[in-house]
Amino acid sequence: MSAGDVQSLAMGTIQGLASSAVFVLVLFIGFCVLVGFTKLRKTAGGGAMVVKSLDETISHRPMEYLSPSAPHGPSDQLRSPELMEKS
Repeated sequence: MSAGDVQSLAMGTIQGLASSAVFVLVLFIGFCVLVGFTKLRKTAGGGAMVVKSLDETISHRPMEYLSPSAPHGPSDQLRSPELMEKS
């Protein structure tokens, strides 16, 4: 076995390992991107693969979030008597 054969064998091995590593990396990144895009989909009442809320899954209706100006129950912490006194 000559030095040229050893060098050719080493380069072939390195090239094979590098190409298979790049292939696996591209396959993994592609899979993660595709699965990530399905998570960004609107849930439409529990019909999506990603569970965003247990309530949404059970009721099959999308969540209805309160607006920031809506009252938040019997005690509104931002309008408590202590805070209203100071302002």
